[in-house]
Amino acid sequence: MDVKEIWRRFQKHMGYTDEEMKIFQSDPEKVKMVTQTPDFVKSRIIAEVIHSQGCHAQHKVGDRFVMNAGGQLITEECPKRMCMFALGPVSRVLPVIFERLVTKSDPKGERFNIVQCTDVGLDQGGWGKILMKVYVAK
Repeated sequence: MDVKEIWRRFQKHMGYTDEEMKIFQSDPEKVKMVTQTPDFVKSRIIAEVIHSQGCHAQHKVGDRFVMNAGGQLITEECPKRMCMFALGPVSRVLPVIFERLVTKSDPKGERFNIVQCTDVGLDQGGWGKILMKVYVAK
C-alpha cells in the first residue's frame, strides 16, 4: 500500500480534519509509527493469567486479555467478564511495547513483563489476586 493510501485510511479512521492531519504529521515519530512499522498493526498484545487466587471476577490461569497493538481490547478474544483492577496494571507495560515495536526492537525483550492486579490478595487484607504475563504475538 502506498503512503498516500495509508494516510487517507489513517485520517478516516481517526476522524481528523486536514488541519489536524498537518499537526499530527508534523511529529516525525508519529509519521514513522504510521508509515514505517508494518509489524505494529499485525501484532497482538496478550496479557495471560499465570496465577489466580480468590479472584472475584473468576479469572483463571490461561485466561487471556487480547489487545491490538494500539492497546484496544479485542473483546471477542477476551473473557466475557473483565476486571478493571486486572487491566489497569497492564497499561503500564504498553508504552515499552509500543516503543519496541516502533524502533523495530524485539518486543519480547521486556524484562518486567509480569504484572499483578491491584488487589493485594487475601493474605494482605484484600480479596484475591492474579498475575499476568504480558507479551506480543503476531
